[in-house]
Amino acid sequence: MTTAINDSAAQAPGKRTREEKRVLAGTLVGTTIEWYDFFIYAQAAAFIFAPLFFDPVGSDNLAQIFSWASIGISFLFRPLGAIIAGHLGDRYGRKAILVVTLIGMGLATALIGVLPTYETIGVAAPVLLILLRILQGFSAGGEWGGAALMSVEHAPREKRGLFGAYPQIGVPLGLILATSFMFLLNTSMSDDTFESWGWRLPFLSSLVLIVVGYLIRRAVEESPVYLDMQERQQSASAPLGRLFRDHWKNVLLAALIFAGNNATGYMIIAFFSSYGTKTLGMEKSQTLVAAIAGGVAWLLLTIYSGWISDRIGRRVTFAIGYVLLIAWVVPMWWFIDKGTTGSMTFAIVVLTFGLAASYAPQCALYAEMFPADVRYSGTSIGYALGSILGGAFASTFAQMILDNTGDSWWIGIYLGAMCLISLIAVLVVPKSVEKSDLHV
Repeated sequence: MTTAINDSAAQAPGKRTREEKRVLAGTLVGTTIEWYDFFIYAQAAAFIFAPLFFDPVGSDNLAQIFSWASIGISFLFRPLGAIIAGHLGDRYGRKAILVVTLIGMGLATALIGVLPTYETIGVAAPVLLILLRILQGFSAGGEWGGAALMSVEHAPREKRGLFGAYPQIGVPLGLILATSFMFLLNTSMSDDTFESWGWRLPFLSSLVLIVVGYLIRRAVEESPVYLDMQERQQSASAPLGRLFRDHWKNVLLAALIFAGNNATGYMIIAFFSSYGTKTLGMEKSQTLVAAIAGGVAWLLLTIYSGWISDRIGRRVTFAIGYVLLIAWVVPMWWFIDKGTTGSMTFAIVVLTFGLAASYAPQCALYAEMFPADVRYSGTSIGYALGSILGGAFASTFAQMILDNTGDSWWIGIYLGAMCLISLIAVLVVPKSVEKSDLHV
């Protein structure tokens, strides 16, 4: 029985099996590729898409708002991807869906790299860009839930938080890769060259990453919890219908828990770089260096936060993270507005302490909130809805707040309100879920 296998793993906490290493590598590589694709788009939206695809809408500020909005549009299609991938994942297993979503995400990204601009094909250019962005969102909607469950469902009970942190560090790793690539391009070619064709290279490179991710994920075995569920013939149920009938409150809680973290995280992912160059007059390379430093800190702190959540609990770790974010999201603008590499780097690195603590335990907590037969659907849909409430239009709102107030710290008020809502939501989750049996 797969239950016995998992229990034996729990009895040897100091050792990690070959399959566990394979699973951790597969979930890490997959989510890193997914977020690399997403971050490349976000950074291109910050630097280049406004003049290339949205400039005809009017002023530079309005074109930039449209560019930010194109990031958010894809989030609206994440729930659809989550519903379909989650339903299929609960019925037919986690592994196959992970491969399909990885390929879909990568192909959409690569096609953006060959897309003609507005100057070449007119209004068809932004339309095609948005359609490919929608495909990215649809694929991402099913990607995260599968990776989260593959890692946590393979984990010994006492290491769920640590194992669940591996797909989460795909975010800072993807950020580091994407930002480093942008930094290399911006320091090795002129602005005209970058605007002409250089911006396409990071998108086209996704083809290589797809192959690497596919080979690694193909070698991963199916989740032991899913196999155990099959043996007990629970997969004959209708997971999606049961999810919305019996577990809709947990879906809503999952969405609210993620919203604050996602909104704040998108400041690092996209907004800070644009704000630094277009408002503060910083060089692109300065803002990218700050983002890379933030990515490194975020990565290390996420691993630590996953580990500590196995000792002090998921809810407590989340709460610490959100308290730290609420305390910092307004003061950080005083450092960012200094307009220096050092001050922006300091602001971002401090921010990652709260981001890591309110993100690392997410996989484990979500898995513990839902029973096995609806877990893929519940985690994926909750995550997708949280993305809409949080990061989808965070940069758009931030730009609008800045344009209307002229004071950056008001953006911090917006972010603090989002984090407060998420803090309340995570405290509503019963503490008892952290001791749940994932095979049930």
